[in-house]
Amino acid sequence: HTVIPGLPRDFPAAVVVVQHMPEGFSEPLAEHLARRSRLPVRHASSGDKVLPGQVLVAPAGFDLSFRGGAGSAVVVLDRGRGPVTPGGFRPSVDGVMISAAQVFGQVVMGVLMTGMGRDGARGMAEIRKRHGRTIAEAESTCIVFGMPKAAIDAGAAERIVPLSKIASEIISLL
Repeated sequence: HTVIPGLPRDFPAAVVVVQHMPEGFSEPLAEHLARRSRLPVRHASSGDKVLPGQVLVAPAGFDLSFRGGAGSAVVVLDRGRGPVTPGGFRPSVDGVMISAAQVFGQVVMGVLMTGMGRDGARGMAEIRKRHGRTIAEAESTCIVFGMPKAAIDAGAAERIVPLSKIASEIISLL
């Protein structure tokens, strides 16, 4: 609710929001962000093009990945096979970040914010391995420091930034 509204109307990159939440809640999140953002925000669907200046919210209950290459990538949604493992999530932040790193390479940026568990640490490490940029939310502004801490402890966070400064840090790294 702070980062997306902080991005300018002429933001030159695509944004994909992945949040752990029950099914039925990601669409209202997309609607809420759309009302507060200067960028168009949509609930992601399979086949959506990944376009600069657009925000896609990953739907709860689906794995989200990317197919194609930078400039022609599209969203792929998959219900997954079987139940989500304990401690796992659908969508998985790791899964989305790893797919983004594979498709977009060094032009991808991962931002990991407050949350419980370790989801996102492996994805951030994959982004760093491919020379992308990474930001973790600082402990001082996290409600739950688990996810950012896991990425920081793994050496996967290039920058550690308080919530109020994440949008400006994203812009400065582009």
